[in-house]
Amino acid sequence: MRKLKLIWDFRGPAALQTAKHHEIHLKEYINIQKLNVTITGFEAINDMHAIAFLVIDENNMKPVRDALKPHRGQVYNN
Repeated sequence: MRKLKLIWDFRGPAALQTAKHHEIHLKEYINIQKLNVTITGFEAINDMHAIAFLVIDENNMKPVRDALKPHRGQVYNN
């Protein structure tokens, strides 16, 4: 089963703090929806760009994508 990494991009001087905060909301959504998602996170790309992400099985991706509207996605390689 392929896993996909759904990604939200944040830019600007507060990008990292915004990405950290967005991860909190991703975890809340996962708990409310009782999803089998265990991988979430945030990462600084550089001083002005950060991301928040979650990793989901490909067959469960569409409803999550439609509800949360990530900016992009990619195949997850752990």
